Amino acid sequence: MLKAYRYRIYPDKAQEEFFEKTFGCCRFVWNKMLEEKLEALRQGRKVPRITPARYKKEYPFLREVDSLALANVQLEQEKAFRDHFKNPKHFRMPKFKKKKDKQSYTTNNQQPKNGNETIRVDFEKGFTYLPKIKGGIKTVFHRKFEGKIKSATVAKTKAGKYYVSILVDVQDPRNDVKEPKNIVCGIDLGLKSFVTIIGDTGILKIEYPKYLIKGEERLKRLQRQLLRKKEGSKNWEKARERLAKEHEYVKNAREDFLHKLSKAIIDENQVVVVESLNVKGLSKTRLSKHILDSSWSKFLEYLRYKADWYGRRVIEVDRTFPSSKMCSRCGYINNELKLKDRVWKCPECRTIHDRDENAAKNLRNYGIVYISDK
Repeated sequence: MLKAYRYRIYPDKAQEEFFEKTFGCCRFVWNKMLEEKLEALRQGRKVPRITPARYKKEYPFLREVDSLALANVQLEQEKAFRDHFKNPKHFRMPKFKKKKDKQSYTTNNQQPKNGNETIRVDFEKGFTYLPKIKGGIKTVFHRKFEGKIKSATVAKTKAGKYYVSILVDVQDPRNDVKEPKNIVCGIDLGLKSFVTIIGDTGILKIEYPKYLIKGEERLKRLQRQLLRKKEGSKNWEKARERLAKEHEYVKNAREDFLHKLSKAIIDENQVVVVESLNVKGLSKTRLSKHILDSSWSKFLEYLRYKADWYGRRVIEVDRTFPSSKMCSRCGYINNELKLKDRVWKCPECRTIHDRDENAAKNLRNYGIVYISDK
């Protein structure tokens, strides 16, 4: 199984120059190939297959960077065209890349005749070794891995930080799976509480982490400071970097929360039942800021792939299922229930419901019936 490990790296000045040169060459090759392919389409011809080697004679500076990085640019663009022609509604036509876009490149691990692999890590000394780079790159290894390295992707964020993502062929993580505490749990995603979880062991509410909203005032102040600076000046660049760092902090904090929560849920439950949500539609309502800050789509994505890794199961209930409006005790459907009603009383059985807890109970009951019928 392939698994990526992302680490922070601290290149020296020479290594930074090499990274910048490689980013630029990859962007240059992408744009040159794209220009030729779009021209062919305008003339009614087939999209030609172009390799980076075509440009090396005319542009000798391309020989100074990792050839595998340029080869991966070719593969990436070919895939982008295939996806677009296969499903143009979902995949757009490839676009030209700009320097202000995300800067990254990918290289593959190879084993030359001397026996040394081109991508290596030294966990003890804290170094990563990549092709065409002299010496090791200082790396902070917050966790180790075992397995064969397949490739490495070097990326630079807008805040000026460097990271390396190492793709490793690891053993099946199901070998290290924990014994679940619950057979089936129901999860309701909400605005007041981020999730309400109901399983065999009881009810658990996880509070909604408003990272972006809490940092909103600071982001506004930094944005105003950026607008007052002359674009392109040194002070403008400093203000832009401060703003980028604040956005990066919010993003990292949110993803850390989502990863830890999704892993804990998958560890403790064999079957997880969630409601399928129309996040795109909800993001266009007055609650868009709260919904986008919560990153429900990303949370569900993390649950899915972690469940696949560890042999668990995620059941997504259709969005038409009345999880909030249906009484979890007698099955009565309260069509008069509004979004502002956080607590309601069932007219049939007189049970008083907490809206989120009731929805999670209904989802759990759905899961129990679903797996018993299979």
